[in-house]
Amino acid sequence: MAEKSTADLDEEEARAELAHLAEQLSRANRAYHTEDAPEISDADYDRLKRRNAEIEARFPHLKRSDSPSDQVGAPVSDGFAKVRHVVRMMSLSNAFEDEDITDFDTSIRRYLGLGEGDPLSYTAEPKIDGLSLSLRYERGQLVQAATRGDGAEGENVTANARTIDDIPQSIPDAPDILEIRGEVYMSHADFAELNERQAAKGGKTFANPRNAAAGSLRQLDSSITKDRPLRFFAYSWGELSEPLADTQANAIARLAQMGFQTNPLTAVCDGPAEMLAQYRAIETQRATLGYDIDGVVYKVNDLALQGRLGFRSTTPRWAIAHKFPAELAWTRLEAIDIQVGRTGALSPVARLAPVTVGGVVVSNATLHNEDYIAGRDSSGSEIRGGKDIRVGDWVQVYRAGDVIPKVADVDLSQRPADAQPYSFPKACPECGSDAIREEGDAVRRCSGGLICPAQAVEKLKHFVSRAAFDIEGLGSRQVEQFYQDGWIAEPADIFTLKERYGQGLQQLKNREGWGEKSANNLFDAIDERRRIGLGRLIFALGIRHVGEQASNLLARHYGSWDAFETAMRDADAMEGTAWDDLLAIDGVGTVLATSLVSAMNQDAERASIDRLVAHLDVQEAERPSTDGSPVAGKTVVFTGTLEKMTRAEAKARAEALGAKVSGSVSSKTDIVVAGPGAGSKEKKARDLGLTILDEDGWLELIGG
Repeated sequence: MAEKSTADLDEEEARAELAHLAEQLSRANRAYHTEDAPEISDADYDRLKRRNAEIEARFPHLKRSDSPSDQVGAPVSDGFAKVRHVVRMMSLSNAFEDEDITDFDTSIRRYLGLGEGDPLSYTAEPKIDGLSLSLRYERGQLVQAATRGDGAEGENVTANARTIDDIPQSIPDAPDILEIRGEVYMSHADFAELNERQAAKGGKTFANPRNAAAGSLRQLDSSITKDRPLRFFAYSWGELSEPLADTQANAIARLAQMGFQTNPLTAVCDGPAEMLAQYRAIETQRATLGYDIDGVVYKVNDLALQGRLGFRSTTPRWAIAHKFPAELAWTRLEAIDIQVGRTGALSPVARLAPVTVGGVVVSNATLHNEDYIAGRDSSGSEIRGGKDIRVGDWVQVYRAGDVIPKVADVDLSQRPADAQPYSFPKACPECGSDAIREEGDAVRRCSGGLICPAQAVEKLKHFVSRAAFDIEGLGSRQVEQFYQDGWIAEPADIFTLKERYGQGLQQLKNREGWGEKSANNLFDAIDERRRIGLGRLIFALGIRHVGEQASNLLARHYGSWDAFETAMRDADAMEGTAWDDLLAIDGVGTVLATSLVSAMNQDAERASIDRLVAHLDVQEAERPSTDGSPVAGKTVVFTGTLEKMTRAEAKARAEALGAKVSGSVSSKTDIVVAGPGAGSKEKKARDLGLTILDEDGWLELIGG
């Protein structure tokens, strides 16, 4: 049976499924971006994100502050200097069906207030399957090249980018500041020749052109990159000192005039019918292009409209990627392994007889959870016709992109006679503690907490991850080594390493891969991170349901560690003013709030946090530049129907001006913007004597 339709979900089912999806997608993000060990396919990942978005659309008040809709990321390698992107490099929302494109056009028109007959054109271009790169030119000279990284911070690969023939070193008559963005890729012919050369000299061969391109661009020795046949398509831009053009199409034409390679299949389309026709045209040419693409990207053509549409937390509203279908293969399931994550989740992984899927050899696949193995979904309904998965089975492998695929189906006609149903462990394979599955949770979790070595190591890996403390020279491998040696058991131990081993430096510098210089560099890097932002610290604590976006949201709301800590203590009873204030934060739900308050008031967890904070200088949360803003620092509630802007536009504008947007009215509310049909929130505001503005009054207050 198919999963339950979002239209049939009640509120409690929706809340439970959103919590489950947040956990699944958070685990997938960590596996792919942080641990370089992806567990689910692109198609599965996209399906889960789409399911999450559908539920959020039906139950917007249940959207979690750690919603997967607000997350993007790919970690920066330890081997490169870091580059802060002036203009964030975003990801794209995905579409899979023709209806998704019609819906995309409808949502754009609704946001902009356009009717069906109003003109609205788009560009359509192939989605290159490569590595995103940003090139910065100052006064016409190439000065910096950086990978996307996590969108905010990337890797400095300037020396390597200079070796790529498609990248101009200088551009006559360019704007003073010009950031060009595009994709580094490798053609099929060049990829085949590279693998032949690598095999001939006993070197590493690559699974596909994208891996080859990414590995080549990330070489620490630029002479190696120079010998690799890399190419570059330009399709976008970041910081500019002056506009390139008035439309996306004209801007791309301008890039071509500057000497960049742009994709010849880019076309302007008037509406969804032409967009889909171009998609079909590109799809039919896919096998003969000579390079990999995995879909078509549509963008609103008018740059002024792009500006109005703006961005969500991780994606532009004015663009979407229409992905091509996934690929399938059959192979033997040889074993099922259980991995234990940071939150204690037991994740089953299929070990497969190696099989080539779409030109890539795969030997691992995700099995999601015990229900999936048993042939059920989280509600107990059948999937795969109720067929369970057993070791020895002939299984169908589903793959899209370069991540580990999933086991999608089972051929019962080839099941061995002695194959036994898989018994999911009821005890943690790492520490032996009970593995408990709470009601409403699809995941079984180790109850060992801090005594579980797998959880302890994963928490430490999370603590030093890019969006957390990001300590140079202390990555996943070093964390595992130091934990096994008994040097660190909790985050606070990292900040006493120098005190405990600095004088006896011999212990560290004699380790394989370490010398006196690298040891001292590590101690210096640790000292640099004693000064940390509040948002990073909250995220680094690794509290379940509290992701990067939620951490920054909490940091902006409370401002300082002392205020945050006090509020969490006061909210311990999960009632009263502090609890109500936490739930009033727009985007914070009961699940997140409960997890956060519980963690901050659990004795062992709290003692560990206190030991950590004693070594830190926690900086107050950064505030947006709001000089002259009449609403900076004020709490605003929007209620009723807004007629001159959408609710999303209103919220984004208020936050950009330094206001806090709340979902509920209280005595701490400063302004209530009430449109037609405001109802109980307006009444409560009047009862409290708060400032109430209509939409015109609000626009007059903030300057139009």
